Amino acid sequence: MDPHVLYYILAGLLIMIGLAGTIVPVLPGLPLMFAGMLLAAWVDDFQQIGIPMVIVLGVLALLALVIDFLSTSMGAQRVGASRKAVIGAFVGTVAGLFVLPPLGLLLGPFVGAMGGELLHGREVGQAARVGFATWLGIAFGVVLKLTLAFAMLGLFALAWIA
Repeated sequence: MDPHVLYYILAGLLIMIGLAGTIVPVLPGLPLMFAGMLLAAWVDDFQQIGIPMVIVLGVLALLALVIDFLSTSMGAQRVGASRKAVIGAFVGTVAGLFVLPPLGLLLGPFVGAMGGELLHGREVGQAARVGFATWLGIAFGVVLKLTLAFAMLGLFALAWIA
């Protein structure tokens, strides 16, 4: 089998896993997508996907990392969340992947952030507000990352067929 075919298969897998990673929090979604796109461009000696497009795709992937970090922390910080709440949201998200998928992905961050706030000594009402704000930040981040993911896919496809 031609090694180029194997590289293209690997590139496609990275892109698909990366797309899933925009929703699944333990996978670095857009960086994986970018790696797949970069691999496809490299296999073709950057004929279809040129260096300028690779740079644009890389910038979008980096922007996704910044959004991922900021969306969670800003949502939590707006309501005065403790560090325990942010850690709790992360733990809740990961646990939600395994406990009640896909419902766990929705409830995990909220429950984790709320639990972190309760451990921090906050009242239930404040802990619930922090949990909701953290969840809202994560949801907003996922929407933005999905938007960037589809923008990357669209740019990649346009560059490939042009």
